[in-house]
Amino acid sequence: MPRPMWSGSISFGLVNIPVKLYNAVKKKSIHFNQLRKSDGCRIRLKKVCPSDGAEVPAGNIVKGYEISPEQYVIVTSEELEAIQPQNARTIAIEDFVKLEQIDPLYYNSCYYLTPDKGAGKAYFLLLAAMQNTGKIAIARVVMRNKEYLTAIRPTGKALALSTMHFADEVIAAAELEELPAEVAEPNKKELAMAEQLIESLATGFEPGKYHDQYYQQVMDMLEKKAEGQTVISQPEVKEGGKVIDLMAALEASISAINGKNDSSKAKKQGIAEKVPVTAKRKKASAQ
Repeated sequence: MPRPMWSGSISFGLVNIPVKLYNAVKKKSIHFNQLRKSDGCRIRLKKVCPSDGAEVPAGNIVKGYEISPEQYVIVTSEELEAIQPQNARTIAIEDFVKLEQIDPLYYNSCYYLTPDKGAGKAYFLLLAAMQNTGKIAIARVVMRNKEYLTAIRPTGKALALSTMHFADEVIAAAELEELPAEVAEPNKKELAMAEQLIESLATGFEPGKYHDQYYQQVMDMLEKKAEGQTVISQPEVKEGGKVIDLMAALEASISAINGKNDSSKAKKQGIAEKVPVTAKRKKASAQ
């Protein structure tokens, strides 16, 4: 059962809506421990002072900000708490915008917001108003000694909150040195073929059909090794050279997709045609 990781309230004009914050994502990752090769003994990491080689206990460690090489300003937890905003437990809505105005580059982590006790009416009023206007909220919140810019949007019967990067944290594409300064207009025929290729691959987004294949392959390998099985290396897939004839590559891609679609249709049609035949056989047997 998920547990709330934060509680506070949404500030909506003069309205306060007590809410709880839940993680919306359960990340799957595989963690490996470091072992000594000779006997499999697990390696433990220690915090050691390089000046005398002594291990430093957690109670003797403080925060320091480096202002110049090897020069630090020491900061205590009490000092950080003292300068926190007074509304540190408030998600303060500042603006309402259209969802399509936000570049996905700005998004970071995702959470769900649920109403706290007695806040259901105000919570669902905000949710319904956002659904009807087609707008999402831009708000600020302080969590774990850090201020976040957030986007709040309706998703089904709940509000979802996404933390966002501030504008000065996002690298503009114009800063990339590898991008050419000038790009020639694409060939009209190649552009038409590229658009046709895109349309042939166009479909509705179904999140459930995408899976972390590498994660599953690693887990399968670990299970086999745990059972004492030998893991066979996968054959290396050789990548082709540089594409010389772009038009030919586009045409080949479209032909391959059309062939795949035709094969899929034929397979479905074959299955459909077999059903009446089977039914006839059963009927004949019954007679």
